Amino acid sequence: MINIVKPNPIKFGTDGWRAVIAEEFTFENVRYCAQGVADYLIKAKMAKRGIIIGYDTRFASEEFAAASAEVLAGNGIKVYLTPSATPTPVISYGVLAKKAAGAIIITASHNPGEWNGFKYKDENGWSASDEVTSRIINFINKSYAAGKVNRLALAEARKKKLVVMTDLAPVYFKQISKLVDIEGLKRANLKVVIDPLYGAGIGYLKRILEGGSLKLLEIHGTRNPIFPGLHPEPIPPHLNELAETVKKNKANVGLATDGDADRMGIIDEKGNFVTQLQVFALLCLYFLEVRGERGAIIKTLTTTNMANLLGKLYNVPVHQTPVGFKYIAPLMKSKNAIIGGEESGGYGFRGHVLERDGVLGNLFFLDFMVKTGKNPSKLLEYLYSKVGPHYYNRVDIKFPEVERKKIIERVCNHPLGTMDGTKVLKLDTTDGYRFMLADNSWLLVRFSGTEPLLRIYCETNTPERALRLLQIGKKIAGV
Repeated sequence: MINIVKPNPIKFGTDGWRAVIAEEFTFENVRYCAQGVADYLIKAKMAKRGIIIGYDTRFASEEFAAASAEVLAGNGIKVYLTPSATPTPVISYGVLAKKAAGAIIITASHNPGEWNGFKYKDENGWSASDEVTSRIINFINKSYAAGKVNRLALAEARKKKLVVMTDLAPVYFKQISKLVDIEGLKRANLKVVIDPLYGAGIGYLKRILEGGSLKLLEIHGTRNPIFPGLHPEPIPPHLNELAETVKKNKANVGLATDGDADRMGIIDEKGNFVTQLQVFALLCLYFLEVRGERGAIIKTLTTTNMANLLGKLYNVPVHQTPVGFKYIAPLMKSKNAIIGGEESGGYGFRGHVLERDGVLGNLFFLDFMVKTGKNPSKLLEYLYSKVGPHYYNRVDIKFPEVERKKIIERVCNHPLGTMDGTKVLKLDTTDGYRFMLADNSWLLVRFSGTEPLLRIYCETNTPERALRLLQIGKKIAGV
């Protein structure tokens, strides 16, 4: 008889491990992940600090979180377990508030409803570095190979005070009240539509902003793990209902968060989507001009050149990183940066946990509107008066894994020459393949770190040209 060893399906990407529920994302595999974290904390001599475990609104997320808590408790590590679905940034800040060793978050962020995931945050509340992740993966692999985890039943763990139910919302609300003028926002004479996309952000913006003259309407504000008709990603077409609601109610703005509320999306007063790159540039402008702050701006290579132009205009440095907030956060700390951002709509802020926060980002955007008396479309016009028009677009393409090598060869071997009539200055291979054009336009081809997708991005001076560049990118990749 031949023993067939099943390969370990747990693979960490840009921000943790994600998989389809009941296929690879099973209780058994989640327990192996939790055991890997426990072994890492014990080896790193951080186990005594305890760990936070939280979760989103996906199917069985609370049960997967409980399973993780049983394993950590089974290894003698204290767990602060959230009693309900909680935004990732609230959990990340909770790490600092509790001085914990880190956090496990059961979430697949913006993925479709059939997915779930396992994120790990380190003692800073950040996405763990590659070094830390590699150590955890090694421990997971050992646990998986041995087929063994330590467990203590949840009821017993709670009785022994190894698992303590902990609501992190109060300390989070206290923190953000120090960063933005909440009372000023409440007094504003504005109509605001909120869309948490059935995710962990349900009720958070509403709880923070209600009680004044601000008129609030929340849609998709109940738990629905299948996310009917949408993915919990704050971009079109998933924000179409938000756009229609804004227009129907003649609201001033639509504020959205993704599945775990670490990312944000904006709909203007006309029902138009404000792209993630535009939002990042607007938030940079808000800090530099309205708040008068100075310090570095940190951006991934997939986000806007407008940040660079604002940096020159206000005489602040701009630094670029590969994709992933695990690269942004350490640089934000070392440079005392005012803001860090990535193309996916995730932005982090000075004076706060240096991790993406879609709830706080929306509050800052709303404060920009209140302080200037401008609706989003007028804010964008104001931005363009300073840096010129910039338009961004992206397409995601599923591909067979066997084609990966051929796609890479086609992109690498593509001659620079010209692209849409403009000279290509260079090919940047820091993360993917980024064609830099002479007029500051760019086209990027890269593989997703969490899904079997090829992503093609571009930024240029007209919406029509952005579409042409995407077609060129598809042709170069041969997809």
